[in-house]
Amino acid sequence: MSQEHWTLLLIRGDRENVRQISLPARRLRFALAGASALILLLVVAAVSVGMQARDGVAQHLLERQNRVLAAELELMRTRVSDLRGELNSLVEKDSEIRLVAGLDPIDAEVQRVGIGGPGSPDLRSHPLYELDEDAASDAFALTYDLHALERRARLLRESLSEAGEELVNHRALLKSTPSILPTAGAITSGFSHSRMHPIHHEARPHTGIDISAPTGTPILAAAQGRVTFAGRRAGYGLTVIVDHGFGYSTLYAHASEVKVRAGQEVSRGDVIARVGRSGIATSPHLHYEVHVGGRPVDPRNYLLTEVVP
Repeated sequence: MSQEHWTLLLIRGDRENVRQISLPARRLRFALAGASALILLLVVAAVSVGMQARDGVAQHLLERQNRVLAAELELMRTRVSDLRGELNSLVEKDSEIRLVAGLDPIDAEVQRVGIGGPGSPDLRSHPLYELDEDAASDAFALTYDLHALERRARLLRESLSEAGEELVNHRALLKSTPSILPTAGAITSGFSHSRMHPIHHEARPHTGIDISAPTGTPILAAAQGRVTFAGRRAGYGLTVIVDHGFGYSTLYAHASEVKVRAGQEVSRGDVIARVGRSGIATSPHLHYEVHVGGRPVDPRNYLLTEVVP
């Protein structure tokens, strides 16, 4: 039985030379199948090489990204460390400010404000944990430190706010606390529960101090307050009494002239009278008293300096 053949005619452009090739159909099919397989193999190889090249580029890019991220992570760790140092310095300043404001420093345990307890995140819950435990550990530690710093910063803000409010109140108290020598002169007689009276010649309490000064020397308010009395008083002569609030009041006696009136507001250092010898006095001087809660106390305990401002 004759086989089926395929004939190929190869004709040159001048058609003079014609070449004829006759191939069995089976062999031609085998040749075409082999060629197709070869082409397919070449395509698969090209795709494989391309994918490997692409994967290599992606791997290189990924490694580069990882290096950049690692550098950024290290930079953030350095910044967190610097921030922790700055925060520690602020905590020390906060303690000093709280002491000035009359507040106790924040307890060291409270200062640490650690993160923990039920519901706190752990390393295994970090998104990176399944991909890279080392990277996850670094990122988790950094996040943990940032949360701790945020909590310490909030605590510090609240502490400074509290201290600020106390300082405002403390400032008002300081302005109202007698603290200066009311006139330029020498203290000639101190506070005493019993001393020999220079005129009556008998032991009597001396509820203030005497400051010797020439007649007309200015007498200054020892702190801010409101004048509650300005006029003559038995034994004291011309007298000024100032209520400073917070339980404080001061008395200035034996003046030659009063420069204020009852109800008038005064500030520390305002001239309220002038030294004289009115009332029972042997020489020009200022009799000065400080009262706390209605009781006389030693004015020397309320002198920050014995120099008149």
